[in-house]
Amino acid sequence: MYHQPVSQYGTDYTFRKAQKKDPLKQVLRSYFPMQEEKDHRVYGASDGAIRGNMFRQVQERWLEWQKLFLSIIPLPEISAARAMPLLFRNVPNPELHNGQAIQMIDEVRHSTIQQNLKRLYMNNYIDPAGFNSSLRNFQNDYCGTIGRQFAEGFITGDAITAASIYLTIVAETAFTNTLFVAMPAEAAANGDYLLPTVFHSVQSDESRHISNGYATLLMALADEGNHQLLERDLRYAWWNNHRVVDAAIGTFIEYGTKDRRKDRESYAEMWRRWIYDDYYRSYLVPLEKYGLVIPHDLIEEAWNQIWHKGYVHEVAQFFATGWLANYWRIDPMTDKDFEWFEYKYPGWYDRYGKWWEQYNRLSTPNGHHPIVAEDVDYQYPHRCWTCMVPCLVREDMVMAEVDGQWRTYCHEACRWTDVEAFRPTFQGRNTPNMGQLIGAREWETLYHGWNWADVVQDMGFVRDDGKTMVAQPHLNLDDPKKLWTLDHLRRMPNLQSPNVLLNQMTDEERAKFHADYIRGGPAGRPYRGE
Repeated sequence: MYHQPVSQYGTDYTFRKAQKKDPLKQVLRSYFPMQEEKDHRVYGASDGAIRGNMFRQVQERWLEWQKLFLSIIPLPEISAARAMPLLFRNVPNPELHNGQAIQMIDEVRHSTIQQNLKRLYMNNYIDPAGFNSSLRNFQNDYCGTIGRQFAEGFITGDAITAASIYLTIVAETAFTNTLFVAMPAEAAANGDYLLPTVFHSVQSDESRHISNGYATLLMALADEGNHQLLERDLRYAWWNNHRVVDAAIGTFIEYGTKDRRKDRESYAEMWRRWIYDDYYRSYLVPLEKYGLVIPHDLIEEAWNQIWHKGYVHEVAQFFATGWLANYWRIDPMTDKDFEWFEYKYPGWYDRYGKWWEQYNRLSTPNGHHPIVAEDVDYQYPHRCWTCMVPCLVREDMVMAEVDGQWRTYCHEACRWTDVEAFRPTFQGRNTPNMGQLIGAREWETLYHGWNWADVVQDMGFVRDDGKTMVAQPHLNLDDPKKLWTLDHLRRMPNLQSPNVLLNQMTDEERAKFHADYIRGGPAGRPYRGE
């Protein structure tokens, strides 16, 4: 009554006519016993996995990719917990505040059981290196930085944009289907039944989170002045979620598995069912009756990227190209993998097969450099300033000069996000709460001019002997002669940031570079002229 709190995270939305109802009300008296029972099941399964010797039967390829996944996923969870208080101040609905408070508890629980899962893997898997350091190191590497910007999107900018539209309306309502349902199914197929237990326990809370988002969305729709912001935010939130979640989960499901049954769904098939049909057609399209413009074009383009432009395959190739700058082992694809990819994605081998054969040839040290420094008909890509996934579908890369710096973007939608959406004004309307995408965003720029050995040492991705790398482009730990060390990296040319080089070009050189870059690909092939 005597203290007026300072609002640290504001919003440009208004809530004047909204109904104050929570459509899925939950009370603590029933909530805590329910969550306690779920925790008993999770930790019981953990005990069973140890007693049943699961860690000697699970596929190594699968668990290696979990070093990346389980290092990143607790951050989005804890960021989601931190996002809920942003809504307390901005959404005038005491019933929803109750739901948001319970969601905050959910998210802390999710982060806790996921980090405990990683700890179990670390203590029982044959190669704990990577699991043991990822909590402090994931944000440093060339993949983890992508996950970090995704998670921090829940707590930056306009509070409704971040904590409601980006988090609950898009990330949780659409993309947790592939994240927490499709991926656990793949884990089980690779002998890992512990991850499905943990992540199905997580997914069982998402219905309440989805309800929080939908109730907030209906409140915002009640004020016509919010429609402009809602349409802006749906475009931004959809595209950024697609770029990051599809890149990561698509790679884990397609390239982290040894399950090559022909009747198993591909990621494209999962995406079409879980996201296009169940989310887009059943959830988003009905919102048009409220007068809201849905980003149909971006949803169709996301499908086009996955099915026609090979987005997931391009991402997996990039991850493997930079294997030396991470903390997990990426083994080569085999003939069985090739056959499955060609069956599910006709024409895959002509695009990507020869590169993966080169990756296999260069996977053990034999007088050559790691693949990133060898001529394998691959041009290292430019990083997208907005989503931070590189510009891998070359034909879509666009550039813009922003605040005196030339930036590259993987698609026009990402350029629009940085140049138009995240600005103090939007289409003539003051939007002071949106903020801007600034700072040292590009991993390569942070290490421009460094020797690769010094990069890996600075990130801390070195084993206990002080020279053998945690990352390897194969799964063979038995023969020391097949393991890459810092000594191998010292012979490589220094790391060069594509963005630094771009900004050093003249206008004519930059225009020619852009024209050549968008003629490149697929599979990262550089344009070599007509």
